[in-house]
Amino acid sequence: MMQTDYHVPVLLSESLEALALHPDGIYVDLTFGGGGHSRHIVERLTGEGHLYGFDQDEDAAQRVEQQQWDPSHFTFVRSNFRHLSNWMRYYGVEHVDGILADLGVSSHHLDDGERGFSLRFDAPLDMRMNRRATLSAAEIVATYSEEQLSDVLYHYGELREARRIARAITARRAIQPITTTAQLIDVVGPLLRRERQKKDMARVFQALRIEVNHEMQALSTMLSQAAQWLRPGGRLVAITYHSLEDRIVKNFIKAGNAGGEVETDIFGRVSAPLRAVNNRPIIPSDSEQEQNPRSRSAKLRIAEKRIKN
Repeated sequence: MMQTDYHVPVLLSESLEALALHPDGIYVDLTFGGGGHSRHIVERLTGEGHLYGFDQDEDAAQRVEQQQWDPSHFTFVRSNFRHLSNWMRYYGVEHVDGILADLGVSSHHLDDGERGFSLRFDAPLDMRMNRRATLSAAEIVATYSEEQLSDVLYHYGELREARRIARAITARRAIQPITTTAQLIDVVGPLLRRERQKKDMARVFQALRIEVNHEMQALSTMLSQAAQWLRPGGRLVAITYHSLEDRIVKNFIKAGNAGGEVETDIFGRVSAPLRAVNNRPIIPSDSEQEQNPRSRSAKLRIAEKRIKN
């Protein structure tokens, strides 16, 4: 199988160990990307072992065509992971032994100067992970009301200056359309404190990207479906990169819902379908963080499907 530098897999060895792989198991990589994690999973499969790799991005689909994947052990699914259940039923899968989700934006997206994900390039305000989708960051900036923009920036970017930024955007667009990353930075940059300007500008981009791709809603939907498809004792392995998605994953593992509201049965037992394998998230080693800057904010959480008594 061909090697690739499309995307450097984060916490690779830790993820593989967390999945507790066995050769005949059925696994799902919900964020295929460049196939970094998937490649190493497939290499460990024999017999009836199979991996389903999900990705909604056409670049990932093209990458699969360029690589040499063994169809007896691998199936690519071009779809958002929120449709996990539909595709598992389509392929006649009864249950899966492990599910991996490497969340957030990939290094490929950040390095692609035409997609609008990065501060480093002057590009169209796009940010669609699925370019067949209709909503783009440019449309959000052009059409959302000041209140809607403020809510997006506050809830998904956790920005204290959300209202001021939203007001500045709506004022500028009344004079001139904001259609590129450079134009957005020009509007927002002066409103941010100099010592935090780069970090907070990244939060602006994060907020727009999450809204464009409906990431939080998709994540909650996926987690509910993942819990249904895992066999008892099966593993869910999630790598998160910011507090919003990490909170949802942590809450779901604890309580079975994104809000973290714990419910118990008449015997006082937690009714959540999963149990945490690691109470504290695993973080990348110093050497990995040095070699792969994307890994610096990564947290790995492991959960196991509860075995009913």
